[in-house]
Amino acid sequence: MVKKFEIFSLAETQAIATKLATLLTPPDVITLEGNLGAGKTTFTQALAKGLGVKRIVSSPTYTIVKQYNGNYPLNHLDVYRLADSEEDLGWDELFYGDAISVIEWAHLIKDELPEERLEIRIEQSSETGRIITFIPIGKRYETICEEVFL
Repeated sequence: MVKKFEIFSLAETQAIATKLATLLTPPDVITLEGNLGAGKTTFTQALAKGLGVKRIVSSPTYTIVKQYNGNYPLNHLDVYRLADSEEDLGWDELFYGDAISVIEWAHLIKDELPEERLEIRIEQSSETGRIITFIPIGKRYETICEEVFL
């Protein structure tokens, strides 16, 4: 059940991410794919706010993982710099622990990802437009997608 739709404003992105946040619990895993500037970090910022995170959320490009506290712990990963790396950052602890994980550029660690997860692809369709595609992998994520798009 792939869900694809086009949005044209920051407010629409924030509304979708905030609604998704209300449906997540640890150890849910969200993967975000999209070109530079597509809106992955913007989506994560709105998701974090929906999870009750009070700190400013920024891209963890150079640190790889940033952790935030809100209603639930949130792991925000940017694994772009791990391309062609064999480094194990403790994936099991991150993906099966007590936090929700959001992973940017997740295809670079596809062999380490949990079998079940929610893949989100963000593509620029115009200067302000984005096409967001939700690809649920597993029954839990199919249910979450149904709720997001009610």
